Amino acid sequence: MTNGEFIKEMGNKIRTVRMARKLTLRQLSDLCQMDVSALNLIELGKKNSYLLTIKKIADTLNMDIKDFL
Repeated sequence: MTNGEFIKEMGNKIRTVRMARKLTLRQLSDLCQMDVSALNLIELGKKNSYLLTIKKIADTLNMDIKDFL
């Protein structure tokens, strides 16, 4: 798996969980205290995010970070 494929897959997993929990992008970004456009880029696999950012998203969704990896 290439780095680009990995980033897209991780973003898809985040989006899938967010939508399953019926959260809008804005709601999750507010809960994570993140900029909505940055979160959108992560979900689209267009932004390589820091591991701590992914941890913050996982913590907000009450998940383990390994669920996104």
